[in-house]
Amino acid sequence: MNYKDCDMKNRVQRIIRGNQLAGARLIRLLEEGDPQGIEMLKLLYPNTGKGYIVGITGPPGSGKSTLVNSIIGEFRQSGMKVAVVAIDPSSPISGGALLGDRIRMRCHSVDDGVFIRSMATRGHLGGLSRTARETVLVLDAMGYEVIIIETVGVGQDEVEIAQFAHTSAVVSLPGMGDEIQVMKAGLLEIGDILIVNKADQPGADDIVAELQLMLTMKPTSDSGWQTPVLKTVAVKNQGIPELVDMFQRHRRFLIDTGIFSEHSFKWEFLFFKKRVMELAADKIFDAISDSSAYQVIIEDLKNRKIDPYTAAEQLSVRFKF
Repeated sequence: MNYKDCDMKNRVQRIIRGNQLAGARLIRLLEEGDPQGIEMLKLLYPNTGKGYIVGITGPPGSGKSTLVNSIIGEFRQSGMKVAVVAIDPSSPISGGALLGDRIRMRCHSVDDGVFIRSMATRGHLGGLSRTARETVLVLDAMGYEVIIIETVGVGQDEVEIAQFAHTSAVVSLPGMGDEIQVMKAGLLEIGDILIVNKADQPGADDIVAELQLMLTMKPTSDSGWQTPVLKTVAVKNQGIPELVDMFQRHRRFLIDTGIFSEHSFKWEFLFFKKRVMELAADKIFDAISDSSAYQVIIEDLKNRKIDPYTAAEQLSVRFKF
């Protein structure tokens, strides 16, 4: 074993033991696309699959960050280690996150049982950062029992969180008006738990009633879970114990029904499938990029003599799968 391999394994062991500095360095490597980060992640993978992933999404202004801050405190009171991946809009100049993790939830920054990471979307659609999956795997391997993902909050594109998180919580607030109609189109359908935050404001009971009415129109879940609507006032910590209790109930429901492990595998399989397609595409284009047939197809596509569908079909028949 050479020094480089030995050093990598030592760093992996520090991550497994929960060393936050080592974990942060690996996340940075993954964000930068460093191949060494992927090799370390491969070594970490057998230590993943135990963390409970909670997605918090909803429109801007609904108080998601304040809510997450209160949720962290409630989970910590029960002794559970908590990590947060806060997905932020990207800076148009640097590509980095516009909001800093320590600024958003600074009261937990000195707690060794809490790890908070801000990540930029970097133009990735769906509300999640491109490396969110890898970051969650690192945090899972570090022993964080609850991993909260707070998404950007830009509308129905956020449904990607439903594929990723074990529990998806959708946050709304009184006075949203037309935004509720937007939720109908996407966000409402993906929520395992619906939260009306800032419930001390006028109209809170009205929005709760409206959400409950809309849920009656939602197709019955195959799992049998009944989506609850909860009221919170995050700045006053009101309703937070009840909300965290509901998270725990949903987690137990998923484990008891076998959905927890099934959900985790489904997400990993989707990633596996996507990765195979990427590698296969790279190999295909490497193999044919110099061929005359490929050059003819590309030239015809460029001159609009052929459409992309037909071009892909003509290309694919040249390979035996």
